[in-house]
Amino acid sequence: MTARAMEQDPARWLQVRRNSIGGSEAAAILGMNPWKSGYQLWLEKTGSAEPEDISDKDVVHFGTMLEPLVAEEFCRREGKKVKKCGLFRSKQHPFLTASFDRLLVGEEAGLECKTTSAYKGKDWDEGKIPPQYYVQCMHYMLVSGLPRWYIACLVGGNHFVTWTIERDDDEIAALQAAECEFWRKVQHREPPQVDGSDSTTKALQEKFKGGQIEPVTLPIETMELLTRLDELKALEADVKSQKQEIQNKVCALLGDAEIGYVGEGDNIRKVTWKTVAGRVTIDAKKLKEDEPEIYKMYSKQGAATRRFSA
Repeated sequence: MTARAMEQDPARWLQVRRNSIGGSEAAAILGMNPWKSGYQLWLEKTGSAEPEDISDKDVVHFGTMLEPLVAEEFCRREGKKVKKCGLFRSKQHPFLTASFDRLLVGEEAGLECKTTSAYKGKDWDEGKIPPQYYVQCMHYMLVSGLPRWYIACLVGGNHFVTWTIERDDDEIAALQAAECEFWRKVQHREPPQVDGSDSTTKALQEKFKGGQIEPVTLPIETMELLTRLDELKALEADVKSQKQEIQNKVCALLGDAEIGYVGEGDNIRKVTWKTVAGRVTIDAKKLKEDEPEIYKMYSKQGAATRRFSA
């Protein structure tokens, strides 16, 4: 294996994680992590932002508790043996680390254990693997040099799936290049390109608090961005209008009927235009005028945010 094991010390493990790229972070660099962007990860690695503490979240807690069960079931079904291991570091690129769930005994392979809700079951059907987990396993093969990785997932507490990921040297080379470039940006404190993810939006809000009143002169290329923004706004308004027009036409066909069907056989579409009760709201303006003390008692102001306009 092209990696060397490190001691299983929680404090040491945390220190290494802060100063390296781990398997669960690889997908963020490629823009394939649904919860964290490459920009957010860069802020964390440069010390400009603190990683979110997710250790007390139920999904993480129970995932950790069920990991041994998933590993045991994998061994029972596949007739294999596994062993626990510590943290590993790449010899070629020391800033690449990996904390494998298990390594197989008597076989050059590793095992990644996952759990997910029944609502995410379709992500694992017919040999599918969520992209972020596929990248995670590729990262592990990059660090370890191993030719194969198994991934097992307990879906909804009662459905078990196991898939095999064979080493693809071209994909691993591309991943290695992306991770090396990301780490170069970390070392030189050169931010990566921002994307349109919620993670990046939140990261920008947290990093740049605002408050500077004096205007700044933006680079000339900003005009191209704003022009494109105007084009997208116009397109968005047009799409919204077209959607509403189609909906209105179908509603006119329904008339007083609340349910309609169109098509035949396996190609039947159902549409509804149902009557629902009106939403109960509080007249805040009247409450403030008539009962100012009660209004003050139950009012709650959210955290300050910055609003963009152009």
